[in-house]
Amino acid sequence: MPAGRASRTFVSRLERTLRSGRLYLAIFGISVFFLLWYLLVDLFEVWRFGGLPKLVESIEEWLSPDPIFGVSIYTAEYYVHIWASIVRVASAFLSATVFGIAIGILMGWRRIFFGLTFPILELLRPIPILAWIPLAIILLPGRELPIIGLTFLAAFFVTILNTLLGVRAIDRAYFRAAECLGFSQWQILWHVIVPGALPYIFVGLQIAIGACWFSLVAAEILSGSAGLGYKVWETYYYVQFPTMISTMATLGLFGYVSSALVRIAGNRLMRWREKLLAGV
Repeated sequence: MPAGRASRTFVSRLERTLRSGRLYLAIFGISVFFLLWYLLVDLFEVWRFGGLPKLVESIEEWLSPDPIFGVSIYTAEYYVHIWASIVRVASAFLSATVFGIAIGILMGWRRIFFGLTFPILELLRPIPILAWIPLAIILLPGRELPIIGLTFLAAFFVTILNTLLGVRAIDRAYFRAAECLGFSQWQILWHVIVPGALPYIFVGLQIAIGACWFSLVAAEILSGSAGLGYKVWETYYYVQFPTMISTMATLGLFGYVSSALVRIAGNRLMRWREKLLAGV
């Protein structure tokens, strides 16, 4: 896309966003949340809310060039933790996407494969991430692989299930029509299954990327050195609550951004899906 056209597209989208009410509702909702936090915790110390970390103190620590507990946006340690977590989440999410989509398609497409694997999926899926920690340590060597493996599991099951639902939701008439037209199995996969299941797949991927981030805290307890999840646990252990809050906020921020990126990618691929279905 030429630079001028891309710029005009961006400006057009920005104008639509500013005209819509969603942006202002989001700002209002976030403002109300922080106002309630300030009133209940900082100002009036209502009931048990008085024991929570104070909003102003946490923000000041987060933005301080000389933080009391040694971690803020001005310190290198902060970005070391961010980078360690991003690498782990990206590795786990991409692996879960590849394997989860492949297995989900096979389960939805082939009844024999579904019969063999679905009971195993339903047996393993409800097991909490924390329960997998001993097995991850035994099976996966080193310090990084157990963390990535645990984070992978959180996204893997979600991706499989949503892909499976997407394939099963495709009208069987499309398969019969493709067979009548002489489509090969590969053509059925590419022209019927993938575009038909794509909306479900991307719903699953949005849930999966969020699952990666919230499972990271449990997984990074194993790391003992770096990562946002590890820092949340460390700051809680050493009663550094303002830093704990800023680290949790960073986790939430990166979770939001990564989910938005998956959503944008999904919207772009939906346009490809519409063209592909129109071609069929």
